[in-house]
Amino acid sequence: MDEAALKALLPGAIAARASSARLADGRAIVVIDATGLDPAAREAMEQAARAALEAHPAIAEARIAMLAAKTARRIIAVGSGKGGVGKSTLTVNLAVALARAGHKVGVVDADIHGPSVPTLLASAGERPIARDDKLMPVIGAAGIPALSMGHLAEAGQAIAWRGPMAAGALGQLIDAHWGDVELLLVDLPPGTGDIQLTMLQKYKPAGAVIVSSPQDLALIDARRAAALFELGKVPLLGLVENMAGYACPHCGEISDPFGAGGVEAAAAEMGVPFLGRVPLAMAIRTGGDAGTPSAATDSAEGQAFAAIAARVAARLTEIG
Repeated sequence: MDEAALKALLPGAIAARASSARLADGRAIVVIDATGLDPAAREAMEQAARAALEAHPAIAEARIAMLAAKTARRIIAVGSGKGGVGKSTLTVNLAVALARAGHKVGVVDADIHGPSVPTLLASAGERPIARDDKLMPVIGAAGIPALSMGHLAEAGQAIAWRGPMAAGALGQLIDAHWGDVELLLVDLPPGTGDIQLTMLQKYKPAGAVIVSSPQDLALIDARRAAALFELGKVPLLGLVENMAGYACPHCGEISDPFGAGGVEAAAAEMGVPFLGRVPLAMAIRTGGDAGTPSAATDSAEGQAFAAIAARVAARLTEIG
């Protein structure tokens, strides 16, 4: 039986992935491309291929080799100097916007003590399973795979951990079965503490996005966050201004309760790109609470996130 005949015994989707097949002394050896498959899908495909081959009377044994090209996964750190600037909301919506643009994206919620990604991705209450001593991500809204301490702890449970324990948890979240994810967005906690230092030392990001609201106090802390990444030789992809302008739902007039333009000016002073503005919009807040990210829509808010995602992708291409 030649190679073509052996492949013809396989189900169509599996045959399309078979790169080579041969039969010798009743033993069939088939190599299948497993790139992009998670462990469960990989195992199911291997079992289906073996069953299909061994059903033929000329085949006493089938040996299946599942090979996958190594994914060149890059980590994007999303940080801020202080809390309350919408960093987690930006992370999730940026992930959704990048996915809509064709990128394979995952999210790690590294805010160990205050996880919010499960709520933002409508996966609160779900628990990841472990395979081969590694976690399998939970699939959330818009098909985004994510992992968070919020997926591991009981709802409302206080996570009172010291630095080393939190850093160890970060490792479990990042060193998971991410499959074919190419861009792993890591939502960092506020500040420049243990989690940030562990990230720099063990999981060198390909780049960092800094989020700030426009007021001076937030910008002071944002500069500190940027300085830490620069110290760790992590390229700054750019700065995002969040809560930039509020449109009155009644008259449409734009007001700036937190100021305007401060982040763009800071980016210019620091010599890093300004990635864009996200408005202070009720739709973003309600979408976040409901687990329906605005970036999954073609609304004005969704378009703002899409524009930022395009600039982030361009920056990644630029820095190589």
